[in-house]
Amino acid sequence: MPRSARRSRRPHRTHQTHQTHRTLQTAGAGVAALLALTACSSSAQSASSASSSSSSSELSGTVTVFAAASLQESFTALGKEFEKEHPGTKVTFSFGGSDTLAASITGGAPADVFAAASPKTMATVTDQKDTADAPTTFARNQLEIATLPGNPDKVSSLKDLTKSGLKVVLCDKTVPCGSAAQTALEAGNLKLTPVSYEQDVKSALTKVELKEADAAVVYKTDVKAAGDKVEGVDFPESAKAINDYPIALLKNAPNPATAKAFIALVKSAEGQKALTEAGFLKP
Repeated sequence: MPRSARRSRRPHRTHQTHQTHRTLQTAGAGVAALLALTACSSSAQSASSASSSSSSSELSGTVTVFAAASLQESFTALGKEFEKEHPGTKVTFSFGGSDTLAASITGGAPADVFAAASPKTMATVTDQKDTADAPTTFARNQLEIATLPGNPDKVSSLKDLTKSGLKVVLCDKTVPCGSAAQTALEAGNLKLTPVSYEQDVKSALTKVELKEADAAVVYKTDVKAAGDKVEGVDFPESAKAINDYPIALLKNAPNPATAKAFIALVKSAEGQKALTEAGFLKP
């Protein structure tokens, strides 16, 4: 092959070499950019995870909740869910008549949260300026008559509770369920003398469960929680005596941050679902 022809190919090879070099440079830059993006993404994810972990780790310790007796089943379940969602926390409850709990709080009992069965009993605490912020209503509850299984006395109305010989139990007038029962009786122009007044709604219900009473005026939620131990009877006057349930963070809460998180759970969609399933009305 002539020498001139061989020379003519050399520039072509050089051109290919430069082209290949540029291609490799471009590919290398692309890989570097991809690696940089991946690193940024991983860094962002790590930062997000760290932030989430940090946020979760901020909640710890025990939260003490004073709550109306009618909240026992639903709040106990929510407490377990809270502990599961926030490892390292513990929720302890003191259930009872709202008036008794309010008196304990104003008397200096250490607690983080108060959930009452009526605005009136919550006012006992707010009037003493023992709440850290304004209470908010998170649920409502309506009365129902609890009778013995099978309703052997054929109770079908509030008026039927005034029958002679029928042993009826009411909550004490100072607690929300007792005050509501009085309001319902007044709405029906009825007078009723019970065999006993109980300090909270669970005590009133227990009298029927143990067959120590024929009937009791309690909340729908308590009848539902009792299952087949009692039978529920609705009555129209109950619509005149629906109780709002307020909740508040207490001023001297030992664990305010975690207490706020528990209140947030109660008011969340998850908490509202649990309360609705227990028989509470939406606020």
